[in-house]
Amino acid sequence: MRVWFNKTFSTISAVFNNLRLAGKPGEVTIVCTHNHPTASAFVAADEYYLEPNGLDSEAYLAWCLDFCQHHRIGLFWPGKEAQFISQHQAAFNAMGTQLLLVAAHDTLALLDNKAAFYAALPADIAQTMEFVAVENLDAFDRAVLDLSTRHSSLCVKPAVSVFGLGFRVLDTERDSITHLIKGVEYQIPLSELRLGLFNTPHFDTLLVMEHLAGSEWSVDCAGLHGQLLCAVQRKKSPLAGHGQEIDNNADIQGMVERLTAYYQLNGIFNIQFKEGIDGPRLLEINPRPSGGFGMACLAGVNLAKLVLQAIKGETVSVPDIFYGLKVTDVGMPVVLRDTF
Repeated sequence: MRVWFNKTFSTISAVFNNLRLAGKPGEVTIVCTHNHPTASAFVAADEYYLEPNGLDSEAYLAWCLDFCQHHRIGLFWPGKEAQFISQHQAAFNAMGTQLLLVAAHDTLALLDNKAAFYAALPADIAQTMEFVAVENLDAFDRAVLDLSTRHSSLCVKPAVSVFGLGFRVLDTERDSITHLIKGVEYQIPLSELRLGLFNTPHFDTLLVMEHLAGSEWSVDCAGLHGQLLCAVQRKKSPLAGHGQEIDNNADIQGMVERLTAYYQLNGIFNIQFKEGIDGPRLLEINPRPSGGFGMACLAGVNLAKLVLQAIKGETVSVPDIFYGLKVTDVGMPVVLRDTF
């Protein structure tokens, strides 16, 4: 089977390596495209090609359709423009190319906006932290005042963000020069944030939330249209450089199963949780493989293989997971390809 991954995150190499183990040698051909000639994903791909720059969504879709036909793609695993491409599944099916989409278009759009996602999430499916969505200083002040009556620590994050970008814990005691000198990370002085908001009358939606100060889990999942095939929980150590532990938290497993069924999740995806005073709370669903995907597969199960078996209609057998295993990711130097 020829499997194509268009432009996506650099961490996709772990998926490539595990897909190769999904069948006999040469049975799976990994095709990768990117618009940068030295993309790190090219190193792990069997075939790699450059994508054109500057195309709008419609033009990019046309290019994708042509690429699938020209390169005889059997399975297209979109990263770039996945939401838009998801609306045109029939066009790919007509030429014999199957799309691997984590969810339907409306669900992908919902997952991209945490304010809308949290507000729409039924409480019996999963629990989130308490939050207020704000778009101006007055709303921000009201949210801080209200949430502070129930929570000792608050944090903020943009409603639309990836990789935790923009997440900050509100510091009510220290200023930014202290943060700079002491090397304080992921915190922001409340007074200085308020000044910035005062100087920006309207801004993109910001979430003011209770700060969950406990353990954090990253759960790598394999699913087939709402059926959870397997989930591997990685519990992160609070100490940098101390790795992660393959965990088996029953509350988290239950939420993962319900979320997968409720949103009809499919393929490889990642769900993150953090512990508060009332137990684990859902942070986000990432409709893509995580940066720690390779570590999850060290727990004894090849998640990429499970997905490929399920797509092909084969019997899926999930091996035992090595709970308690300590894992980490060690970087390896490589020479980047630049042969274009």
